Amino acid sequence: MQARQYLFLQGVCSPFFSCLAERLIREGHQVHKVNFTGGDVAYWRGLPSSSYRGAAAGVHDFLAALFRQLQITDMVLFGDRRPIHRPAVSLAQSSGIRVHVFEEGYFRPHWVTLEREGVNAHSLLPRDPAWYRATGARLGTLPTPETFRSTLRVRATHDVLYHLASLSNPLLYPGYRTHAPHVAPLMYAGFIRRYANNLYHTKRDAAVIAALIADCTPYYLLPLQLNSDAQIRDHSSFRDMPEVMAYVMASFARQAPPDSRLVIKNHPLDMGLVSYPRIIAGLARQFDLTGRVEYLETGNLEALVQHARGTVTVNSTVGGVALQFGCPTTTLSDPIYNLTGLTFQGELDHFWQHGEPPDQELFRCFRTTVIQATQINGGFYCKRGIELAVQNVIGPLTAEISPLEALLRATTS
Repeated sequence: MQARQYLFLQGVCSPFFSCLAERLIREGHQVHKVNFTGGDVAYWRGLPSSSYRGAAAGVHDFLAALFRQLQITDMVLFGDRRPIHRPAVSLAQSSGIRVHVFEEGYFRPHWVTLEREGVNAHSLLPRDPAWYRATGARLGTLPTPETFRSTLRVRATHDVLYHLASLSNPLLYPGYRTHAPHVAPLMYAGFIRRYANNLYHTKRDAAVIAALIADCTPYYLLPLQLNSDAQIRDHSSFRDMPEVMAYVMASFARQAPPDSRLVIKNHPLDMGLVSYPRIIAGLARQFDLTGRVEYLETGNLEALVQHARGTVTVNSTVGGVALQFGCPTTTLSDPIYNLTGLTFQGELDHFWQHGEPPDQELFRCFRTTVIQATQINGGFYCKRGIELAVQNVIGPLTAEISPLEALLRATTS
């Protein structure tokens, strides 16, 4: 195996990148990292690194020099839409350097995503249903992933430790500007308040869901995403979730069956800084939907999807859950699962009355292929999840061609 030179940029707030780097070193490769914050330094654990202390505008020239100096062959990062990652990806691609992009799993909770060149809207995954049918049929049944338990407490602890270390940024990394929409203390205060209130919401929301199911109430589901998510900021035409809600509720008022309801469920990692109940109440009055919209902070997502008349999403992974359970689904942008035969291809106004269940065989082929091509069994935050991810990612990360490239070549050979 030929030794390669890996340059790491920013990762998740956890030891995942440092554990992966240590494994690459044991495999005979060279690793180096660019630290942009105090948190990056703390979680890199003393491995070879350089510090970039300037503004995002200067990243291109800094990395170009580093690429030449270290003879970099591969670049590793989490999320391809961070301001400091965008110029890095473009530079690497134009320099013939392989780009490995990690992201949260397309299928969760026991998978993470690894693709070359880009993820989500920049994924190299084809948009041809026939390709998935042929490829999925050839792959057969995939092995069952190893499961593990990763709690929100573990993830939150890593996040807090990362941001405590980043308190040194004004002194040591004065040019850094976070991609997050709010400073960490404000986010933590929002989380604490929201999860304290969830002690009340959990019981109330479970009762609402149980009543909807028991009464056979026809309802449609709108799962909210994070306003800070690149899927919303960069891969959709919406500014934020209030704009999404207004668009969906206006259409629901015009065309949904008069006896149906719209159930809006908040994202489990929402910071609680936006009063969605107040916004929804105002929109319900505006569109004459008072009494027809239910808002849930918590609740069993799978139960909601299984009994819904349909799911409306921008580009959330909840769309994949809905498809798995045979729920008619429409998207408001263009996620990887937006394929003829899986999602509704018409206008939202027509979906309420004419949405159809997805082709389950096509979804099976799609899921099998996407997992084989882009998903790594493991996680980013808990100890066992990280161990699994590192163990399972070494092959795809060091291979001459990626699993997706191998599947694409197989269909053309």
